[in-house]
Amino acid sequence: MAVQAPRGWTRRFHPAPAAGTRLVVFPHAGGSASAYHSLSAALSPAVDVHTVQYPGRQDRLAEPVIADLHVLAERLVDVVSAIEGPFALFGHSMGAVIAFEVARRLEARDVVPAALFVSARSGPDVLKEEWHHLSDDAAFLAEVDRLGGTDMTVLGDPDLLELAMPALRGDYQAIETYRYRPGPGVTCPIVAFTGDADPVVNVPDVEKWREHTTGSFEMDVFDGGHFFLDKHLDAVVARILGTAAVSP
Repeated sequence: MAVQAPRGWTRRFHPAPAAGTRLVVFPHAGGSASAYHSLSAALSPAVDVHTVQYPGRQDRLAEPVIADLHVLAERLVDVVSAIEGPFALFGHSMGAVIAFEVARRLEARDVVPAALFVSARSGPDVLKEEWHHLSDDAAFLAEVDRLGGTDMTVLGDPDLLELAMPALRGDYQAIETYRYRPGPGVTCPIVAFTGDADPVVNVPDVEKWREHTTGSFEMDVFDGGHFFLDKHLDAVVARILGTAAVSP
């Protein structure tokens, strides 16, 4: 199968260079930049959205998956630093922790995001002993299917699944082996989003993000599961735009 040469770490589906703020989006485990095309469209042209494309998927399929979240965050700090203008960070599930770790590293360089939006993820120091990435294929895919968010066309097509499995397993390894390292949190505001029927994340654990910023903390709870974002995209977009530091 022919693979396109990588075009770097971020994708801009709806470039909006005149926007006052950039939003850097970090996808979920197994996710790709294209999964957030709708979010980018809904925020444009008020916000210029840069969506991260992790190695090992789509046009970066030939590159090895980075299965260590701290290493991935280190690689992404320079990527985000190169984006010109005020910016905020948004991460869903695994992406929320990556966004947080990138924000910590940026603030250590005196680069402070306008805001950090964390979606469908417990606070970073909430430890859950989960090892799905070590399961056999059947058990592993059952867990992926339970959370939703992965195109059933992929799970049901052996050829597509073969291509997707390294990224899925590598990302699950990255988030399941991640351990929070005590130290300074962030100073920027944190806004958390969660679903009230999420099978792996509960509201009290999401509220623990409050402990990791000296800035303001707010939380919105939506009806839905781990991928409530699909159902409540308009409300999430309104919340992002309504955050003072990100308003156009």
